[in-house]
Amino acid sequence: MLRATFQHLPGVGPRGEALLWAQGVRDWGTLLDGPLPRGFGRARRESLRPSISSSERALAEGNAGYFAHRLPPSEHWRLYSSFPERTAFLDIETTGLSPREGSITCVTVHGGGRTVTLVQGEDLEEVAAVLRRFVLLVTFNGRSFDVPFLSASFPALVFPPGHADLMLLLRRLGQRGGLKIIEKRLGVGERSGLEGVDGLEAVRLWRAHVRGVSGALERLLNYNRADTVNLEPLMQYATREMERRLLHPERPELRPGATSDANLDPRRRFLDGA
Repeated sequence: MLRATFQHLPGVGPRGEALLWAQGVRDWGTLLDGPLPRGFGRARRESLRPSISSSERALAEGNAGYFAHRLPPSEHWRLYSSFPERTAFLDIETTGLSPREGSITCVTVHGGGRTVTLVQGEDLEEVAAVLRRFVLLVTFNGRSFDVPFLSASFPALVFPPGHADLMLLLRRLGQRGGLKIIEKRLGVGERSGLEGVDGLEAVRLWRAHVRGVSGALERLLNYNRADTVNLEPLMQYATREMERRLLHPERPELRPGATSDANLDPRRRFLDGA
């Protein structure tokens, strides 16, 4: 998907990218050396050659930050297929809805062939070292919750340059609801033995652990790991489906009076993050 991306190039926005796709331009080389696309004069195409050369070099060097800094945050999901082994799936559990009224009890990071869970009072401060080797962060509602909470708790924490919030991405695909609801709807993820555990119960489990209740911490950590590990198949579904809808859309049904470009090109609502 990254080689089919043009929004990181100077002067190319969602509509320009959609115009290129509609003409069969699906990679950087075709844009430079194929037939001149409609809407792109020769001078404009040549002006993009240095940026495309830089893109090729960045991809070859594994420099995901180059693309993350040039793409809108809603399009960071496009990094996943090029950097799957350097993607960190992350979820946190807390005792409150904000750092002012609670604290982080545990953090799980899944990616690169291993799953690491860090616990308050034990090794929670190591989250920075764990995240350091990743270039893309994947969360569910992380832009509003996990990342702000972690930033407030660890002000010096440096996150990967790319961040894909699966909740927002799945909404673009018509998948609404909480994480467990979407998992069940799509038939992905594993939660055996965790029936009845939710965010509120996670708070109760931590409090029970603090009181010394046997098994409470293990159950909490298993819940946190499930929330994290299950993000991977959801991300695989979302990226695959987004790529299909953007690059291989079904022919739109023409309705009476539907004459605008927006009505004729269903890709635009995905490009614009609708």
